[in-house]
Amino acid sequence: MVRVSTGARIHFGFLNLSLARDRLYGGVGVALDEPRVVVAAEPAADVRCRHPAAREYAEQAVELLGVEGVDVSVERALPRHAGLGSGTQLALAVLRAVAAATDREADVRRLAPEMGRGGRSGVGVATFEAGGAVLDAGHPTARFTTDRPEDGSWSVPAVAARHEVPDRWRFLLVVPDTDPGRNGAAEESSMRSVVERADAQTGDRIAGIVTRRLLPALAEGSAERFGEAVESVGRLNGTWYADEQGGVYRPPVGALVSSLSESPVVYGAGQSSWGPCVYGVTDADHVDEAVEAGRAALADADIDGTVSVARGRNRGARVE
Repeated sequence: MVRVSTGARIHFGFLNLSLARDRLYGGVGVALDEPRVVVAAEPAADVRCRHPAAREYAEQAVELLGVEGVDVSVERALPRHAGLGSGTQLALAVLRAVAAATDREADVRRLAPEMGRGGRSGVGVATFEAGGAVLDAGHPTARFTTDRPEDGSWSVPAVAARHEVPDRWRFLLVVPDTDPGRNGAAEESSMRSVVERADAQTGDRIAGIVTRRLLPALAEGSAERFGEAVESVGRLNGTWYADEQGGVYRPPVGALVSSLSESPVVYGAGQSSWGPCVYGVTDADHVDEAVEAGRAALADADIDGTVSVARGRNRGARVE
């Protein structure tokens, strides 16, 4: 039996969503060590899996790798559509597990599009491969189409920059008990609408923040400046999505972000992807206080949810 383990990721936003610029998308994100996906696999005469999403990915992997079958079990999973990268991490973990269990090689970057992953953002694939804090290169805007491309017809965006996440940095995760983030056809429709009307100047401002604030903060190891930068990136991204999600942040995320931003131990807060996960940047010296800030934010918003703290992850998926 082979076991593959990988962590969640935070997606802070995109560099550009305007068709007026040469390159589109360009995801910014960071790998986390928790929560995790753990997938086990062993050879079988056919495809066996009780987890519905993992079974679909196992069937795709068996076909792509040209093997007879596999028995797949999901021992740990990320919350679905919470903004933590559950789809891509599960798909790639299944692919890698099937390959390892059947003595096949699997180039996850090359095969991810065949499994419907890595079309817009390359952050999930890049963090599965090597962890770290990642900026991807996006796609040439000329390739944009109003209809979703067929699976396998795109390439995963290249990694434009990657930095190790400093050991003392921590990421607060507040996940409210509310509707899941957009996914599937609803997400595709929303993204098309956003791209077709996105303000180019917003992307220019984000690019300035990334190059002059976010990347230098990573290089210098400043959690405070990094948190301030990603909060700005997330807020500007939210102006693109406001009409689609009911505000700069989707309700009730806005209230949680506002509350966390008032805490002196949370250096920056925002919404990961379509949410509802809210992140906060802190450090090892302030974990307990950050957790209390997360619980207070939920209480102030009068909503239940979970609060946890994760380290960054500076390695790719583990195969055992």
